[in-house]
Amino acid sequence: MTDSKKPWQQEMSDERFDLMRRILDAPSPIGLESAMTKGVLAPYLETFMPKSWKIHSFKGNAGIVFDTMPDADADTFSVMVIGHADKIRMQVRKIGDDGKIWVNSDSMLPTTLIGHKVKLFSEDPQSHGNWRVIKGGTIEAIGAIHFADAKLRSGDDGIKGKMMYLELHIHGENKKEQVEALGIRAGDPIIYDRPIEKGFSPFTFSGAYLDNGLGCFVTAEIGRLIAESSGLKNVRYLGAMASHEEIGRFGSRVMAEHFRPDVTIAVDVAHDFAAAPGIGDRRYEPVTMGAGYTLTHGAVTSASLNSMITEVSVKNEIPVQHELAGRDTGTDAMAAVLAAIDSACTSIGFPIRNMHTISESGHTGDVEASIHAIYQTLLHMDGMNGGKGITADDLRNSHPRLDESTALTHRPAPEKDDA
Repeated sequence: MTDSKKPWQQEMSDERFDLMRRILDAPSPIGLESAMTKGVLAPYLETFMPKSWKIHSFKGNAGIVFDTMPDADADTFSVMVIGHADKIRMQVRKIGDDGKIWVNSDSMLPTTLIGHKVKLFSEDPQSHGNWRVIKGGTIEAIGAIHFADAKLRSGDDGIKGKMMYLELHIHGENKKEQVEALGIRAGDPIIYDRPIEKGFSPFTFSGAYLDNGLGCFVTAEIGRLIAESSGLKNVRYLGAMASHEEIGRFGSRVMAEHFRPDVTIAVDVAHDFAAAPGIGDRRYEPVTMGAGYTLTHGAVTSASLNSMITEVSVKNEIPVQHELAGRDTGTDAMAAVLAAIDSACTSIGFPIRNMHTISESGHTGDVEASIHAIYQTLLHMDGMNGGKGITADDLRNSHPRLDESTALTHRPAPEKDDA
């Protein structure tokens, strides 16, 4: 008997979970992303890419774009799907006389850092261009509860960013000099040392840097599905793994300007608002882990593109949740407009818990749903207009006309099925 379950209803295979782990664990702090893009993703893409495809690289950043039609005409309809490879990181601020390495906490809540193992990467001062890694250190702030003031011990006061330091267990004489002899200097990046692992509940996983190696995993897996099928005849797929997202979406806007895609879709993490503690009075939309991928409405997202993706998802029974954005999506969906490119865009994600901590957690079903929602949308675009494919004019002429809206009157709620 054949298992009729959809991919998002099944446990992810060990092989694919291992791929996801390797992508997320690649040391790729902001500005130093090539361990993920060139070290993990490019070799994986080359295992299934037809010879006619191409991987593009850039002079000023370590992002990559894999291209299913590198020799296509300029008017070939193109869709860029963007995950970002950069990770939030701490950085060395100052080396103290006592051997403490003071760090900044960047986009992480200082309290969540304490006691966690990290990796520090430092360029060799004797051989510039070569980098070393130091493992075994932890991030600390107080030293012990006994050294905390009364308000901190009672919970009336909190841990502040200026209190954070890396503990390398330096002892003996000349502690500062011992650290400096290692070649550690201001600006050196520090990242969490915790690969993902499967969680307690079915389909779940937890660890560091779901944000946003998961987006790169999705982008790559869409490419694999295209390669394993008959391919796309009319749509050029541009799978982008961007840099510098966490400090302003700087890598993706370069990619958008370079390729000028007709459609731009960001793939990034979202919040599980339903499970977030203490925010009920904020009235966030109740998107939740395990209920499908998220589709963002608002900001610069295209209403007609969102309608298309939703229609495709409903047709293919792919679970989708809808969330809102105000002025900015907060993701690489802004890439085209920030680069002053005319492109229909949206943002797709998957709700996770504990974002920007060492214990981010997610649901493989949501990740699979996002992969197949975008893949099926690409197939839909490829087959539009009697098999000739979608055109730029289809987008130009599909903007909703609210002046042509039909009046809606009250309708009774449908009766509940007692069964």
